[in-house]
Amino acid sequence: MKPSDPPYKTVAVASTFSPRFLHVLAEAKRIRERLGSALNLIYVGERDAKTLGKFADVLAQLKLPAESPIHFHQGDPASAILKAIDAHQVNLIVAGALEKEVVLRPFLGNVARRLVRESKCSVMLFTKPEIEPKPLRRIVFLADYSEHAREALRKVLHLATLEDAERVYVIRIHTTFDEARAARRRSSPEKATDGARTLEEEEVALEEFVLSVGETDAPVEARCVRGNTSYAASDFVQSVEADLLAIPAAGKFGDDFSGHLAWITEVIPCALWIIR
Repeated sequence: MKPSDPPYKTVAVASTFSPRFLHVLAEAKRIRERLGSALNLIYVGERDAKTLGKFADVLAQLKLPAESPIHFHQGDPASAILKAIDAHQVNLIVAGALEKEVVLRPFLGNVARRLVRESKCSVMLFTKPEIEPKPLRRIVFLADYSEHAREALRKVLHLATLEDAERVYVIRIHTTFDEARAARRRSSPEKATDGARTLEEEEVALEEFVLSVGETDAPVEARCVRGNTSYAASDFVQSVEADLLAIPAAGKFGDDFSGHLAWITEVIPCALWIIR
């Protein structure tokens, strides 16, 4: 797969004038250059001369077009951003993510959490945004075997190629519960209905999934990660020092993710890309 048309027509950044706003906008600019055609700004608050002046300053500082669209919406931040996404047909929303760290685990802020759960478009959240964004060298893709996941992986490989990434890890979590279900299937195949795979079968299925996406210039490694809980995915992301975790989501988060991935709406191990 070669980079061609950008995956998203409209990329928007959720704008505030917090201390990290310039950093998030810089990350959004880089992502728009990689993945989108246009960059919009969404601001929760009133449109007035003072606010427009601030936007003019930051757009000039980052060498963004002075005429970049700015959409003003009223209400609580999360609800206003979600309404703006729908009203302006945003395909990818970029925002800051980090609220706090507890026992070395960073937790999503309320606005970021609602974007992950409720947004109809793709979401990219940055835990440590930079004014001069660092390359996304290591990317982890948490795979399922759906057609949507296949298209999502193509988007990830598109970005990885443009970023000259060192590695894209395509992973599946294989828990002790999965092993137990596979063992029951082997012992009573006539009663098996859940399609549980052994670790070896899962490895083969994952390799076939990766190959089905087609050729890519990005270096890809398929891994089945063993663990007792769903936090194995978060632990793996941290172990390889990933810069970005990408997760395919066909609809709202609660509609297509089982409970074993609920952790991602709370804990975020690195920058996160929910691909809808």
